[in-house]
Amino acid sequence: MRRRRTMTRKPAKTRHSPSATTRQRPHPASSTIADLREQVSALTRELAEAREQQTATSEVLRVISSSRGELEPVFQTMLENATRLCEAKFGVFFLHEGGGLIRNVASHNVPPAFAEALRRHSVFRPAADGVFAGAMKTEQAVQIADLTATRGYTERQQPTVDAIELGGVRTIVGVPMLKDNEVIGVIAIFRQEVRPFTDKQIALLTSFANQAVIAIENARLLSELRESLDQQTATSEVLRVISSSPGELEPVFEALLANAKQLCGAKFGNLYLREGDAFRTVALHAQRPNTPRPDGARH
Repeated sequence: MRRRRTMTRKPAKTRHSPSATTRQRPHPASSTIADLREQVSALTRELAEAREQQTATSEVLRVISSSRGELEPVFQTMLENATRLCEAKFGVFFLHEGGGLIRNVASHNVPPAFAEALRRHSVFRPAADGVFAGAMKTEQAVQIADLTATRGYTERQQPTVDAIELGGVRTIVGVPMLKDNEVIGVIAIFRQEVRPFTDKQIALLTSFANQAVIAIENARLLSELRESLDQQTATSEVLRVISSSPGELEPVFEALLANAKQLCGAKFGNLYLREGDAFRTVALHAQRPNTPRPDGARH
């Protein structure tokens, strides 16, 4: 008689549900979307800032090209854009006068009391540990986070005291204007709270300083060109008078004096001829009242 085989079944392995495994791992989708949104927002802000800076630069260049050598409107436009884009309260332009002195040439949105002090002391020697002296010495941007903590204030140096007590200045940054490795001025912007300017804002202010140098150089070249043209015109006029009055010296002398007075910014002019050890008056132009006409008097 055959025995029946007894089949022993092994216990079945437990299968883990995929959904259970999925539930145990954090899904990265939500964090990825948040990161992307933050990146898009940051890029949008950077794009808006870049466009705003480009617009400001274009406006400054337009003013430079249309100012015909006048620097004040150029400086004003720069200060308006610099204070707005760098989130400053106000700004000031200074030109180097030599000997360590600086002169205020333009300002924007300066508090009235501080503006009056700047007008009274338009030329001054900046504090040794201040922004202006530092920028001129190092030829680099200099920032002071809290002006009240400087030696210039504790020693009651007038420019620093005026800035703090009349202008409410706390944070200040100054950028030198460099031409051929020489500091010709400083552009400075101010905050009335302790909040340092960022590297990006200082770089933007530096670009405005570079544009100011271009404007100053353009004004100088234009002034030289005008002077050259005026001199050429004066020379042509004198030559015309000489050719049209042969043998007559008085109209020639008058033309010479008239052009010399105008080109040199003089009030009047005299022309003398030397006779031995004395000089004889032969022509006068725009002479002072009660001055006799030349009569051959010897001097």
